[in-house]
Amino acid sequence: MLTPLSAGESEALWLSLKIGVIGTLLSLPPGMVIAWALARKTFPGKFLLDLIVHLPLVLPPVVTGYLLLLTFGRRGLLGGWLDSIGFTLAFNWKGAALASAIMGFPLLVRALRLSWEALDARLETAARTLGATPVDVFFNVTLPLIMPGLLTGALLAFARALGEFGATITFVANIPGETQTLPIALYSALQSPSGETAALRLLMLSVLLAVGALALSEWLTRRQQHRNEKSPS
Repeated sequence: MLTPLSAGESEALWLSLKIGVIGTLLSLPPGMVIAWALARKTFPGKFLLDLIVHLPLVLPPVVTGYLLLLTFGRRGLLGGWLDSIGFTLAFNWKGAALASAIMGFPLLVRALRLSWEALDARLETAARTLGATPVDVFFNVTLPLIMPGLLTGALLAFARALGEFGATITFVANIPGETQTLPIALYSALQSPSGETAALRLLMLSVLLAVGALALSEWLTRRQQHRNEKSPS
């Protein structure tokens, strides 16, 4: 029979949720801009930008983590400067949030890009001809129509963050209470001869969180689509 979560396991759960939420929020502003540019604009280097955005999907996560370490480690390209101003990413939870944001970023951009491409630009043009400012057009016309893609992408990125392991453990290591998320705690439990029960608890919890995030994504998307269909054109 499974026992309640231990203090360390509960800490890993809340740390995973915090890192997932912060990583997703970090992804949203650049994700919106890049998805809009890829969907609506033609510019030199567009293919290269698209390639870079999707690299975390095809690269081994350990490679992504090592690239983050080379860039943001204390001896990295930017890490030394960041460390000099008191902002350290390697081997702490902020670095884990960055790793999660990068690993979930392609899912967010892809969902948003599909929404931008499906949006009829004539609706925005019509709103502008009626005197709406660009800000009004975005919040009253564009945002409601791309909201299903935004919700889907954000929750997929959050679910990906909850399951992130390779890039995180490479970049920020396995530090209980600081960087030990649910997947890393599960890995640690599996290394212990008596850790099977803890591993099973963490496994079930991880599955429930992932399924819950995907179910919430589907429900919110359908709800927003229903609202859009009922809105007067």
